[in-house]
Amino acid sequence: MAEAKGLKKPVKLKTELAAMLGETELPRTEITKKLWEYIKSNKLQTKTENGKAENAGKYIVADSTLLSIFKNTKSTSKSGKLTDLTKMNEGDTINMMQMAAVVGANIEA
Repeated sequence: MAEAKGLKKPVKLKTELAAMLGETELPRTEITKKLWEYIKSNKLQTKTENGKAENAGKYIVADSTLLSIFKNTKSTSKSGKLTDLTKMNEGDTINMMQMAAVVGANIEA
């Protein structure tokens, strides 16, 4: 059997994400899938930035569980865009496009 590579290769999770997902290693694709399952099951999406959770939309509302993960995120993309979520509060939102930065910030290098 071939070794998993790229997005399917298991990566080591940082403490907060490992606690939330109940795993110490997962492929990036599974991390994203499990985060979305949590977001959808807890109705943590909204259509407006910093709006109330309404179970639909492109913004993700931080509850106490997600906040501990989001606050680990401070990264610069290849295009130079900074994603700094270190000062977020519960109830604040992120754009769903920031999920890649959140996942990247919560795995061991």
